[in-house]
Amino acid sequence: MSSRDPDENGWASSARAWIARSAEGGDFSRQHVLDHLMIERAAGAKEALDVGCGEGRFCRMMAAQGICATGLDPVPAMIDAAQTLDPKGSYVQGFAENLPFADGCFDLVVAYLSLIDIDDPQAAIAEMARVLRPGGRILIANLSSFATSGAAMGRRTCRDTGKEIRPLGRYLETRKEWFAWDGLRVRNWHRPLSHYMQWFLGAGLVLTHFDEPHPVSGPDDRIAAYQNMPYLMMMEWQKPLSAFDS
Repeated sequence: MSSRDPDENGWASSARAWIARSAEGGDFSRQHVLDHLMIERAAGAKEALDVGCGEGRFCRMMAAQGICATGLDPVPAMIDAAQTLDPKGSYVQGFAENLPFADGCFDLVVAYLSLIDIDDPQAAIAEMARVLRPGGRILIANLSSFATSGAAMGRRTCRDTGKEIRPLGRYLETRKEWFAWDGLRVRNWHRPLSHYMQWFLGAGLVLTHFDEPHPVSGPDDRIAAYQNMPYLMMMEWQKPLSAFDS
């Protein structure tokens, strides 16, 4: 068990609010944009690891598709909630940068909107690659770097139209900011997309899929707002079968 503070980014303090919020099925991004694509791309996996599993929602979704899913999260309250909601599931407390699993344990590793919470994503990505079997896949959903750059500037209003705008700012500068909403207060990272790409490539992985998904359902106003400024992306990376395939 790591000696690090599981509340270093606010998630332990926010766990109760997050669990209550997720009990109704997840937020707009998950329910109406990402879920159907993430579970589609998880198809065919036998043993999966969900890094930053929270209260275990996506693990339960994978289990419903016949995938043996293990969830990992640094926050004890999240692990307790996940185990309560899924008594037969496997949930482990730990940090992404030091995964408590042997090499090659999984044929799928998932980071579903968790990379923005991880302090050392280069180490985490290397660990994800380590526990992945040759030929296995890492499936990523993340906030786009353009969106995290804009969000870090805070909300702005156009003085001519009165409409809210979120301008880009300091895109190339890596930084961590506090955000509060719906009873949560957590720190998220902004990083340029090139950093993520370099870390995955540096781990010897091959990009097999990239998408900026569209909403498929949801309230009309939320769909319109999302289409005006999309903020999600998906990537899938594969571990080569041998060194000659990389």
